[in-house]
Amino acid sequence: MAAGSFPKRPYKPGIDISIVGFGAIIVTDETPEFSGRIVAEAVERGVNYFDVAPGYGDAEVKLGPALQPYRKNCFLACKTEQRDASGAAADLKRSFERLRTDYFDLYQLHHITDVKEDVERVFAKDGAMTVIEEAKKDGRIRHVGFSAHSVEAAFAALDRYPFDSILFPINFATFNAGNFGPQVIERAKKQGVTILALKAMAKGQWPKNHPLRSKYKKCWYEPLTDPREAELGLRFALSQPITAAVSPGHADLFRMAIDIAERFVPVTAAETRQVVELAKKQELIFTAA
Repeated sequence: MAAGSFPKRPYKPGIDISIVGFGAIIVTDETPEFSGRIVAEAVERGVNYFDVAPGYGDAEVKLGPALQPYRKNCFLACKTEQRDASGAAADLKRSFERLRTDYFDLYQLHHITDVKEDVERVFAKDGAMTVIEEAKKDGRIRHVGFSAHSVEAAFAALDRYPFDSILFPINFATFNAGNFGPQVIERAKKQGVTILALKAMAKGQWPKNHPLRSKYKKCWYEPLTDPREAELGLRFALSQPITAAVSPGHADLFRMAIDIAERFVPVTAAETRQVVELAKKQELIFTAA
């Protein structure tokens, strides 16, 4: 499939991004040569959405040079897990240097989970949001978002600031068996906040001594590796009112996600029933409180 024909959806008016994003954990601890090849492959196949964070080991160091030839045509999302202004400023400066860019298309508060420890701290007088707002004013950050791993924290963040997007787990199992996700989608849609998905190809908690755990050691959860299950899981997520889903952190799973996305059609009613039954069999990675 030519790069221009890979499915894309609007992030915001005039900004279209690939419905599968490159999760840069893929290049963590890999060689520069591998990183260059996999990024070039992603771009050639039509992926223009890249997601990275300082917490992903050396992913920024590896992604920066690999993405540099394509940067102007890509939507680059970065994050900070720092909650105070000084830490966030240091993260932002270092990420610009490592990623060889002078702006981010999207900059996100990373892993917002607890209302008091995360949301309230970033919005404090000396919180991380002061740095992010300043960088947005001078053009170094073009859009502001956050990733969340609890419904409560997602709601609290959405109540505090007009974020451009939310990055949240939209997973077939947690969505259907854990009621984790539907309410966040509803709130984000109501507020006009773009929805990006995490964990669309997660299956559940790793079973003890699972033989594939060493192969997929960058995934803290068991990923969907069966082709039919992976297709159902990713297509289910992409059938929700989201813009894109970030791939798991393994090259094989990323390629599988691209293949599925290239032929994407929404899940049928019969397939949705299959997804619901499959969800009941999983050890959920998230549930609503």
